[in-house]
Amino acid sequence: MTEHPSPVEASAAAPTSRAAASPTGEQYELVLDEGGHVVTAVVTQVAAGIRSLAVDGASLTESFAADTAPPSACGITLVPWPNRVAQGRWTLDGAVQQLDLTEPSKGNASHGLLRYTAYRPVDLEPHAVTLAATVFPQHGYPFQLDTEVRHELVPDGMVVTHTITNVGPGRAPFAVGSHPFLRVGDHDIATLRVELAAATAFDVDENSIPTGTSPVAGTPRDLRGGAVVGDLDLDTTFRDIDTDAEGARRVTLTAPDGSATEMWGDAAFSYMQVFTPRNFPRGEGQGLAVAAEPMTAPPNALASGEGLLWLDEGATWSASWGIRRRAAA
Repeated sequence: MTEHPSPVEASAAAPTSRAAASPTGEQYELVLDEGGHVVTAVVTQVAAGIRSLAVDGASLTESFAADTAPPSACGITLVPWPNRVAQGRWTLDGAVQQLDLTEPSKGNASHGLLRYTAYRPVDLEPHAVTLAATVFPQHGYPFQLDTEVRHELVPDGMVVTHTITNVGPGRAPFAVGSHPFLRVGDHDIATLRVELAAATAFDVDENSIPTGTSPVAGTPRDLRGGAVVGDLDLDTTFRDIDTDAEGARRVTLTAPDGSATEMWGDAAFSYMQVFTPRNFPRGEGQGLAVAAEPMTAPPNALASGEGLLWLDEGATWSASWGIRRRAAA
């Protein structure tokens, strides 16, 4: 990959808050004052996660304290696969590969291999941070990938760019995802409407592994016309998603006053997960939340092959997604 200066050389003035005792490592505090808007964010060293994001003081994502781990994988990067691999097993050139099981309750390998990895900063700016980590060969994944995640603030939110380089021998399979939980400022989550122009949803078994797909028409999983979050109980992957004029796919959360938060993904992110848990930590209790997760492949992609990307030795791949705010009309 491209050589970068050390963090100090990159930008001595870049605003970072050193929080060595935090379970998410260093906290990279970003700010952009441009176009009449002030955008702020905190990106974590561990899992290259989004701990907070706001435009003009209105939160676009759920946040959590620096002294806690990300609840429900809030904001983390998912590499070299998103979601789950059933029993951690898949086949490579006829040989069974066995990943470590990181979701014992369901017998799955979950959320990739970098969830608890401390990324290293390779580029720091007041409004952006680029973090890097290596996936080394290990149980069930005999490949070596150099990965980078760039979080860059823009006047209406944030753009996240993933770059993967295969630095090991052989052709490597992978997929990429992220796990942001969205907000629309201080609006009650239950009152928001979620919209996703997807025609197909994945059916899953009791261990959250796909068993097939179904059309969403006529079901509670049809989000094409919008649905009230408080009425939903989803942990669902969608595909066959309409794209806009720029080729992007979008999940939009709209508040009663018309303000909205939008998660978009470029052409590489052809799958979206919508998750509406009711046990998201809130103060002294728990409550409703909604995650909108961009993914390049569905759950169990290493085993099924669906959506799986293959990277030749020495080759590099890159794709972007983002979160933006839309003000009320």
